[in-house]
Amino acid sequence: MTAAATTTPFSATTTTIFSPTTKTKYTLFTFKPTTRKQLTTTLYASRRPSYVPNHISDPNYVRIFDTTLRDGEQSPGATMTTKEKLDIARQLAKLGVDIIEAGFPASSEADLEAVKLIAIEVGNPSGEMGQKVLAGKVAGEVGGEVGLAGNGEGVHVPVICGLARCNKNDIDKAWEAVKYAKYPRIHTFIATSEIHMQYKLKMSKEQVVEKARSMVAYARSLGCNDVEFSPEDAGRSEREFLYEILGEVIKAGATTLNIPDTVGYNWPREFGQLIADIKANTPGIENVIISTHCQNDLGLSTANTLEGAYSGARQLECTINGIGERAGNASLEEVVMTIKCKGELLGGLYTGINTRHIVMASKMVEEYSGLMVQPHKAIVGANAFAHESGIHQDGMLKNRNTYEIMSPEDIGLFRSNESGLTLGKLSGRHALKSKLFELGYDIDGKELNDIFWRFKSVAEMKKVITDDDLVALVSDEVFQPQIFWKFGDVQVTCGSLGLSTATVKLIDSDGKEHIACSVGTGPVDAAYKAVDLIVKAPVKLLEYSMSAVTAGIDAIASTRVVIDAENDQTTTLATGQKVVRTYSGTGASMDIVISSVRAYVGAINKMLGLKKKSN
Repeated sequence: MTAAATTTPFSATTTTIFSPTTKTKYTLFTFKPTTRKQLTTTLYASRRPSYVPNHISDPNYVRIFDTTLRDGEQSPGATMTTKEKLDIARQLAKLGVDIIEAGFPASSEADLEAVKLIAIEVGNPSGEMGQKVLAGKVAGEVGGEVGLAGNGEGVHVPVICGLARCNKNDIDKAWEAVKYAKYPRIHTFIATSEIHMQYKLKMSKEQVVEKARSMVAYARSLGCNDVEFSPEDAGRSEREFLYEILGEVIKAGATTLNIPDTVGYNWPREFGQLIADIKANTPGIENVIISTHCQNDLGLSTANTLEGAYSGARQLECTINGIGERAGNASLEEVVMTIKCKGELLGGLYTGINTRHIVMASKMVEEYSGLMVQPHKAIVGANAFAHESGIHQDGMLKNRNTYEIMSPEDIGLFRSNESGLTLGKLSGRHALKSKLFELGYDIDGKELNDIFWRFKSVAEMKKVITDDDLVALVSDEVFQPQIFWKFGDVQVTCGSLGLSTATVKLIDSDGKEHIACSVGTGPVDAAYKAVDLIVKAPVKLLEYSMSAVTAGIDAIASTRVVIDAENDQTTTLATGQKVVRTYSGTGASMDIVISSVRAYVGAINKMLGLKKKSN
């Protein structure tokens, strides 16, 4: 065997090993957490086969298709800015997902531009294509091979996918957005269940088959050699009709067939049999990849997804934290960790996911989407590795394997007692960085500097800073949208003797200070009205919630708000339904009014960012 070592940006050493016997490249990752105890963990990854759209050289390899930025963003209140989507896409690439469904380009101009930016920045191994596009030098060069610039050897570059309904406009928009990626994909769909065809589409079976066939062929004619087709509501569709339409789209050039349980109606044995039947009865199925997309309406999405893989699917569609429409989607972290823990029982299946980036991906999606992870959520919930029962604690002290089937370090979470660090007002940047790394945050540079000064200001008032305090501060300082307005100061007067009043100072993007005063029914209401006077962008407060991060009178308050704007633009969901965008914001401070204003300003910044992109 021959080996060559390189250093990665995420503080890990990789060694590429080539075996002349198996003619296979393997990559050995050695991670060195920057905690006081320099624990070195070895992880074997990278048996990822070379990417061919309709074929996987290793029959045990399962592609992970992440749709957090498309289906996940369709959750109410989960609107994300272009910057936030790009940050998440970069984290998904670091995580090692095979395909990123970056959005639904036909839904809005802002979504098209976001998908295009992800294709340029994340869908290429070097900055070469991005520089050419931004310099306006790509005109006339776009075709089936666009985006292949850059050597990229040894660098994982995900497929960048755009969703499209079965019509030329949607497919044109999708191709316009994804064509700059090294590996572009168009994902088109049409409903195939009787209830959808009769009441929604008002089309016959023959019309649906012809529409699907012609639109897949049209997508291929644009120069896209990677086309995925989904028969929407396949879980409730007639089997023989599915075999027919899938066979036709294979002839038209589809490379992946995605089988969605759109309404989460199937149960595992039923869904597994559906995949097996499609594999056994669809003409030409040996020439494509079978995929699953399972919704969670009955809480069975992860189980159905795994049953689909066991029955022959080799692409699994899921989202970080399981977010998505209605009850959500199959959770990426649950699917991946189950395959990692139980791969042998699943016939030796494995993925190319670097699981040590799961925690950071989860936290990023939680903060940017505004959808909080429930404490008892599998894998990434706050209680997933917590042990309170005396019997459990006794077992854990003797051997961790007594009550843990996986290590928190496997997903990028380091136990708070590993380093022995207790943070206070005398702690420095290195100690803070080490503690944040334990909590799953790989933060450096300006972001670390910004949070350090917020940490020091809190430490002046609190004797000991807890892990939960740090998580709240990271949420408030790091995971924030583009700044149009920055919080300056707030002063309130309130009580039972008169109207509450508030004076607020905000700083605009040019550094100019703006001050306004207002009265209200309480200190928060008065402060929000003062903010409105400065920003002059009428909004409606839809949700407001506050919680104490820790126990005690000196606890940090964490606030979350959801707003919408008057005369705001609508966005089109994949179902064709038009909805008004909503925007979430979070804030944290030991003062509840400051926390509330930070959250409100954050939501307004997100709204202004999307409006600017649309205009």
